[in-house]
Amino acid sequence: MRDLLDFLKKYNNLIIFLILEGIAFSFIATKSYYHNTKVVNSMRWLTHGVEIRISNAKNYFNLKNINENLANENTALRNSIERMLMNDTISQQTYQYTSARLTSNSVNKQHNFFTINKGAKSGLAAGMAVIADGSVAGIISGCSDNFSIVMSLINLDFRLSARIKSNGYFGSLMWDGKDYRTAILSDIPQHVTVNVGDTIETTGYSAIFPEGIIIGVVSDYEKPGSDFYTIKVRLKTDFRKLLYVDVVDSKRKEEFIELENRIK
Repeated sequence: MRDLLDFLKKYNNLIIFLILEGIAFSFIATKSYYHNTKVVNSMRWLTHGVEIRISNAKNYFNLKNINENLANENTALRNSIERMLMNDTISQQTYQYTSARLTSNSVNKQHNFFTINKGAKSGLAAGMAVIADGSVAGIISGCSDNFSIVMSLINLDFRLSARIKSNGYFGSLMWDGKDYRTAILSDIPQHVTVNVGDTIETTGYSAIFPEGIIIGVVSDYEKPGSDFYTIKVRLKTDFRKLLYVDVVDSKRKEEFIELENRIK
């Protein structure tokens, strides 16, 4: 009680001033139409600003759910298209797509991998292709029940059959361990016309990746001493921004591999 009295004694002038200010403000706001309008508009402006900030915060925290929903819708659309093609005699392979989200990633090593949040319980297995936004991302190298390790395209052990879309000539694509945005396409003969900007895509010869998946575009090329070009490919996938992917299960892969092994 004594502390309260000491406080009131010490700040009595300030307390009286604030009370009088409140009374004056209330009188102005209620008795004067002009000032009342100003006060109401000011309050509306303040509350509107607060509402906008709250709404922006909610939208920010909802981005994860929105992105996951979009990824799932995209995967469902791919599967729907594949189901429509299943009875198409021209189509040589059918595929099942499963969406997943990265839980870890590396881009600055010689052998880069990333982890996704789907595994054997979701039907995933080693050897399945992984794409991101319609472009090559990697191949699953191992699975647990709920997670999978993916060998990234930017891994020195990664090899992929790739072709120049404009003329159909194909070769072998690999990463050289330098720029994470650039891979090397080799085995393209020098009599073939190559242009900067040419699209590089999958051939479908491996029975893992569907045919026609974009890898990147030609950024540069040179003619070394051999009969083949050394072609630099600017990768479409930005592995530093990689977050959502689709895992591709080829329904005819086992048959394809079994036939190849039988012939070999």
